[in-house]
Amino acid sequence: MTHVVRPARDDEWATCADILYDWIDARGWMPLLYSRAEVHAFYRDTVFAIREVFAVGDPLVGFMAMDAGASQVTALYTATPGRGIGKALLDHAKAGRPFVELWTFQANAGARAFYEREGFEPIRTTEGDNDEGLPDVLLRWEAP
Repeated sequence: MTHVVRPARDDEWATCADILYDWIDARGWMPLLYSRAEVHAFYRDTVFAIREVFAVGDPLVGFMAMDAGASQVTALYTATPGRGIGKALLDHAKAGRPFVELWTFQANAGARAFYEREGFEPIRTTEGDNDEGLPDVLLRWEAP
């Protein structure tokens, strides 16, 4: 199945925030630090204001946020994992860039395996230098 990646519409911030919140809530190892309302406010006031956000589906079923004009993916989440949505978003991020970097939690084995299948390699780890206090890993893909 081919998924079309498009710029997220300004009115889709709540759907993106809900996908993220539900993802966090479904993981026993992930601390739920913020309320749904706080995540909504962050996506409305910060993510959609300063980042490039891309979406798949209408209604939206997955999204990716990137630092504007840069090669850093700051968020990539899907409502229905394992259907090629994440791959379509990553392919979009890679297109025309010499490299792409992103962080993921070391405990997120599924994401790490996915990123490694997509050609990302670990380049740095921390013992929890993030809001959640969880060990994480910086991954990098370089164009062939």
